[in-house]
Amino acid sequence: MKKNRGKRLTLLSLTFVLVIALLSACGGGKENSSSQQEGGSTNTSSSAKSDEVTELSLFIDASWYPVKEWKGPIAEKITEKTGVKLKVTVATDDKQLPLMISSGDLPDLVFTYANIDRMSDSKLSYPWNELIEKYAPDFQIDKTRIAIHTMDDGNFYTVRNSFATQEEMEQNKYAIGSDGNPGIAVREDILQELGNPPINSLDDFVKVLGMVKEKYPDMVPLIMDKDWLEQYFLQQFGVEALLDGWYERDGKVDYAIRQPEMLEFFKFMNSLYRNGYILAENYTYTNDQLDDEYALNGKAFAHSHTVSVADADNIKAQNNGKPYKFKMLPSALSENAKIVSTGLGFAGTFITKKNKDPEKSIKFLQYLASDEGKKLTMFGIEGEHWTWNEEGYPDLKYDPSDADFINSNGIKWWYLYNDGVMEGLQSYVPGTQKTQALMERKEITIYKPQIGLIQTQPDSKEKTTKTKIDEMIKNEKVKIYLANSEEEAVANYQNMIKTAESMGLQELVDWANEIYQKKKDLF
Repeated sequence: MKKNRGKRLTLLSLTFVLVIALLSACGGGKENSSSQQEGGSTNTSSSAKSDEVTELSLFIDASWYPVKEWKGPIAEKITEKTGVKLKVTVATDDKQLPLMISSGDLPDLVFTYANIDRMSDSKLSYPWNELIEKYAPDFQIDKTRIAIHTMDDGNFYTVRNSFATQEEMEQNKYAIGSDGNPGIAVREDILQELGNPPINSLDDFVKVLGMVKEKYPDMVPLIMDKDWLEQYFLQQFGVEALLDGWYERDGKVDYAIRQPEMLEFFKFMNSLYRNGYILAENYTYTNDQLDDEYALNGKAFAHSHTVSVADADNIKAQNNGKPYKFKMLPSALSENAKIVSTGLGFAGTFITKKNKDPEKSIKFLQYLASDEGKKLTMFGIEGEHWTWNEEGYPDLKYDPSDADFINSNGIKWWYLYNDGVMEGLQSYVPGTQKTQALMERKEITIYKPQIGLIQTQPDSKEKTTKTKIDEMIKNEKVKIYLANSEEEAVANYQNMIKTAESMGLQELVDWANEIYQKKKDLF
């Protein structure tokens, strides 16, 4: 999907070893996708009368969001069931919501992944727990989801979508994760012209990139989506977090940039640049469509984006009359390949203090949290878009990699409340490359959800320090990638570490360990 970022991908989405009965019987007693209980006893058989429809304003804090209007069969069905329609505004950039917060000019609802902490503030948002108690006492949310979203003031202000516990994922073998995971696709026809060299390791891949550069000097060997520059290669080196995340060793946490494996990752990325396999300007792209243009116009051999990149590119190539196809690289190109899942979900919906109808808003979210609501938003209309396979997954009547179909029908993108199991089930399409890639990822995933509990609070000293360090890393990492020699790359990396430490990194790490030790055994 373009663009299902989350930037975390990590994303992401699959955490906590807990015994939670979230899966109930459906389809003749086979595995179901989620709990019939979560979301409460919303009467999904009745529909709202047209004269009861309330329009609420929704701000989506994601400039890349592909669906910008409340229209299509899914939106219409939600309105029919809830009596709510949305007036949607999609962010123009990542500074728009912070400016709205500062000015106090907020809509009824905010959907964000980048400002979860900031919006979890009683001055800005209604606590869900208070609204549930007052207006929707039958709205059932499991204790794990409440616990991980509860702030220091004792309230929770949202529940992120795309979240599932490790046990929930294990109970349903067809829940294999989401598009929000990295992958690389390569041109099949060029591989054939090169004699079908194997790509079973990073060394193999680099060798093939060199062959492409030599035989096709006008072609970019590897083009990368601007938000997916690093993730695939980080996991190959066994790096356990993104550059702005935490990793754990021997019971203690530290910042990802200080993980020993990080230097080898940076040296590798620098070598790709020095050998001419990637473009320097790739690190300055602001348009998230440029990589697509390179791949689909025949100007690039390999395309780094998400696990759906091959399937999606093939659909677009076919629709545009292109004669070539892409295939996915293996999810693991190294014996060190590792994925550590620490995510607590992707994005959450907030009911702001400017909301004109908090009661209808929390009941709207209650419907989306119901089994019916989650299936509607993630799969589409039952019977029309999907039927339930007795093995325990939806038989989709469309290709979930077909972005045009997905977006025009409003499938998935109104997942203002959903879960990782449902999203993982949508990804299961037998025979697709995305499905194979996600199944491979599942095999190398390690769960350390307790790390996800290290969260800075809004307006805190730790938040300020982390934000400054992360901004510095965004700038300094490019100097490492584009260094003229490996020695220069190493020096730039070491300088980045020293700069972070001068900005209070060790103090931040000490705070993180204090939080980690307090919270790691809570569940």
